[in-house]
Amino acid sequence: MNDPASAPRVLGNPVSDLPLPDLARFTHRWVDGGGVRLHAVEGGRADGPTVVLLAGFPQTWWAWHKVMPALADRFHVIAVDLPGQGHSERPDISYDTHTVAAHVHAAVEALGVSTYGLAAHDIGAWVAFSLASKYQDQLRGLALLDAGIPGITLPGAVPIDPEQAWKTWHFAFHLVPDLPETLLTGREREYVGWFLKVKTLSAGTFDEAEIQHYAAAVAADGGLRASLAYYRDAAESARKNHEALERRRLSVPVLGISGSHGSIPDMAASIRPWADHATGIVVPDAGHFIPDEQPGAVAAALTDFMTRAAAARQSVPGRD
Repeated sequence: MNDPASAPRVLGNPVSDLPLPDLARFTHRWVDGGGVRLHAVEGGRADGPTVVLLAGFPQTWWAWHKVMPALADRFHVIAVDLPGQGHSERPDISYDTHTVAAHVHAAVEALGVSTYGLAAHDIGAWVAFSLASKYQDQLRGLALLDAGIPGITLPGAVPIDPEQAWKTWHFAFHLVPDLPETLLTGREREYVGWFLKVKTLSAGTFDEAEIQHYAAAVAADGGLRASLAYYRDAAESARKNHEALERRRLSVPVLGISGSHGSIPDMAASIRPWADHATGIVVPDAGHFIPDEQPGAVAAALTDFMTRAAAARQSVPGRD
């Protein structure tokens, strides 16, 4: 639950030159996430169970803006920009997902939250999986949307079959030192636009203003470097994931959400070898960017899952 006595320390916006979109009934905050200033957008019921949302590449917290209002009537909702993403700081740190997860968890605690549900897409799901492996006693439930998680659901090699290669070719490209920066600097709009158009079932899902928003966030000082760093540190993320799972499997309830035309056909099946309680759904008429393409279905699935997960946690003696 949200603790009113633990008010976050007020911090400045580290990416102040980047336009900041507002969402009705939600408030922008910057908090200290273990030495990194992270941007969070907070709203909904202060007395409700908390749900934290994480976005992936090449998006920001805005990826959830169609889902957040639907969750706000029942939940305390916090959408967090990862380090290097959106209006969060772009530090020169390791971007392996265990390091990033510690910063995200610290930011949530700085907002006065001790237990929460976590829903995450794409690279956000990479971070969420690692966060759950370390902090699962603080989690009510974990929802993972269409993500190849390093060491878990991500293939060890990029496919060369043209029918599949277009979905994952960028993993290898992002690993190449310096070349992506050389080719992409100044062309962020074209690059980001390719993902947002090609990886949706409907190429018109994102309007030009949204494409420009996401491209500007990647182009902002340090944004491209940080975006690539998640991929460049993926091997370390995989290694740490396996180390964590050798110590303890995931016991937190997990919901895998796939799109009918997404990258991972069955998220739940790919997670089940590592988790004690994994269920899944496939959202019809959706590509990779499920919260943007089918926000109503995502909101309904998260509401049902997080409500049941919160009730189950409260029924266990000693759990709040």
